[in-house]
Amino acid sequence: MTLRYSLLGAFALALVVACWDFSSTRGAPPPSAAPKKQPNASFVRDVVPFLRQHCYRCHGNGKSRGDLTLDKYKDDESIVKDRKVWENVVQMVRGGEMPPKERPRPPVADREAVLRAIDAVFARFDCGQTRNPGRVTLRRLNRSEYNNTIRDLVGIDFQPAADFPADDVGYGFDNIGDVLSLSPLLLEKYLIAADAILDRAIVILDPPKPAKSRLGGLRIFPQSAGELRRFDVAVLRARGQVGGQNFFEEGDYTIRIEAYAEQVGEEPVRAALRINREEIKEFKVKAEKAKPETLEAKVRLKTGSARISLSFVNPSEDKDKQKRQLVIRNIVLDGPYNPPPPKLPESHRRIMAHKEGREPRPAAREILTRFATRAFRRPVTDAEIERLLKLYDRGEKEGERFEDRVRLALSGVLVSPYFLFRVERDPPGVKPGEAYPIGEHELASRLSYFLWSTMPDEELFSLAARNELRKNLDRQIGRMLADPKSVAFEQNFAGQWLTLNKLDSVTPDAKTFPGFDAELRDAMRKETELFFAAVVKEDRGILDLLDADFSFVNERLARHYGIEGVKGKDFQRVKLPANRGGILTHASILTLTSNPTRTSPVKRGKWVLDQILNTPPPPPPPDVPELKEEKRLTGSLRQVMEMHRANAVCASCHQKMDPIGFAFENFDAVGAWRDRDGKAAIDPSGTLPGGRSFKGPAELKTILKGKKDLFGRCLTEKMLTYALGRGLEHYDRCAVDKILDALSKNEYRFSVLVRGVVHSDPFQMRTATGGKR
Repeated sequence: MTLRYSLLGAFALALVVACWDFSSTRGAPPPSAAPKKQPNASFVRDVVPFLRQHCYRCHGNGKSRGDLTLDKYKDDESIVKDRKVWENVVQMVRGGEMPPKERPRPPVADREAVLRAIDAVFARFDCGQTRNPGRVTLRRLNRSEYNNTIRDLVGIDFQPAADFPADDVGYGFDNIGDVLSLSPLLLEKYLIAADAILDRAIVILDPPKPAKSRLGGLRIFPQSAGELRRFDVAVLRARGQVGGQNFFEEGDYTIRIEAYAEQVGEEPVRAALRINREEIKEFKVKAEKAKPETLEAKVRLKTGSARISLSFVNPSEDKDKQKRQLVIRNIVLDGPYNPPPPKLPESHRRIMAHKEGREPRPAAREILTRFATRAFRRPVTDAEIERLLKLYDRGEKEGERFEDRVRLALSGVLVSPYFLFRVERDPPGVKPGEAYPIGEHELASRLSYFLWSTMPDEELFSLAARNELRKNLDRQIGRMLADPKSVAFEQNFAGQWLTLNKLDSVTPDAKTFPGFDAELRDAMRKETELFFAAVVKEDRGILDLLDADFSFVNERLARHYGIEGVKGKDFQRVKLPANRGGILTHASILTLTSNPTRTSPVKRGKWVLDQILNTPPPPPPPDVPELKEEKRLTGSLRQVMEMHRANAVCASCHQKMDPIGFAFENFDAVGAWRDRDGKAAIDPSGTLPGGRSFKGPAELKTILKGKKDLFGRCLTEKMLTYALGRGLEHYDRCAVDKILDALSKNEYRFSVLVRGVVHSDPFQMRTATGGKR
């Protein structure tokens, strides 16, 4: 173990250093040439007139309210250069926050026209002829990906990453390359895990060694007054037997019995050897005391406990003259010989398979080449295999047997950066800043970790090896989404997008909500996972995520919702009552966006802005006090929040969050329906910053579904971020727009979204860096 540990530590560190030169830097280099402009929109012609009429009064002509001056921007290039400012302007105008309410409101058509013009200016720069798909930082497998990859690589299903340090989160997901660092502690965990994994997968069994042993626990039965028992000699004078119970390994045994007899009459003493009452052989015992004989029988025994006995077959029938005796001095077992081949687990047979008759080192090369090809998710080079075989050779010098030598080299694979990281290298000849299609093996890995959170399977490997994966992408996407392994997509993408992974840390107050327990919490999460899976598997429109007439409940959750007729722990599809529908009214979402003792319209509104509309509000100023629970003496939470919102500093953000959150006030802090908040009747109505009013969650969901482009863009950006493992940049907007266009033309089907992500330039391509490789 010391040898393995030191070798693997040095090996891993050396490889980390060796491959660090092709780990990319954060972000991507700028395009090699400026994109050509397209004469379809102009800032001066299409945007400035709107600004003069509605904005310059506060943000121009020498005024700079909110430190924002708009009349300093003179052309397309100027607003692209100050992109973040103008993205904020677009958000404020689109949300109806600007111009302010006291100013004349621009006609909706004018507002939409100016927003389209600004987007067109950005698009012309972002989607020019020079494509920049960006590049992902060298990405380490996160804990979920590590566990799943080990399961599919080695063939054993356990959780070796359970005690790894928690993965950091970036852009809402834990598979972002920029934050998946490798600490010394984690490297130590990898070394330990490699040994634990291979100890489970490769079983090295020593065949049982033959040995001679006396049969233990000898006793005479049945007992009678005419029978004698001594430590070394068993004497049978009547019909009976002597023997004992032993545990045997499977194999051939020789049973030797030292015995003699005292004869009566002409018929010699007869004795029968039995195993578990089955007669194996009968002996004639003619030897006398002066010269005992050895009775011998060969048998094959199976693994397990067996009773071996020798029976006295023909004692004298004349009781008065009975002298015939059978004397057994010893029973010796010799074996096992010729044991069967050990029963090895499937993981062992899969990993250690090699052509029969090969010498040990060529056999080890065959095993390592196959294993490393799958582990590195690409063909391996001879140099890489020779490096691994050095570990094999070192083990041979130390006198280790073949299986241990191979296992040592396999451990080297499991701590290699080529396994622990998803490495993508620039091909020879590409220029710095040049965009190029990634290789088919790299595409297979991107696809499998996107939809399965694990390595490619044999079909993906085979297609990539034949350069046929790109031709069959749509068929593979359909196959993979239908595969049970796609549960990882539902749990890891949906779980993090919808923040379900935070549900375990939510602890509703036990006195206020005595019915909440771990069983209900698990049912809440399961409902949302099953609902998302149904949208995926049935290829429903993504808008069904916001509002649908069905969901999945078991008896515990149905009782919580007030749904009758559901029995048992199994989940079943049900038609929902009118007050439910879509993820926004799932108890999971409503619970994790509440406080321990009460609902939180702020958290619920912010969650919708963050996860559904992708328009997060800025963080609150540090000096704004939190809402004090003790102030809520009378009235509803809405009345208290309205007083809180009277603070002008709070109002700008809360006017966006609070109305959305109050739409769900009929659901308490654990998602159960209620009509009153204490003694006060609940008012779930509200008005959004753009002027749209609603009377409850159903009408709000109708408004949100009307913003299908905004929700579609949000979900597209979230999914593309998850698929790429990096945050989106301005040069990704063209890809997002292309996906949205396909969605709008295909009823917003979920499969169209997934296909759009997979076919996008950022997913299929990469921007080359410079320097050595």
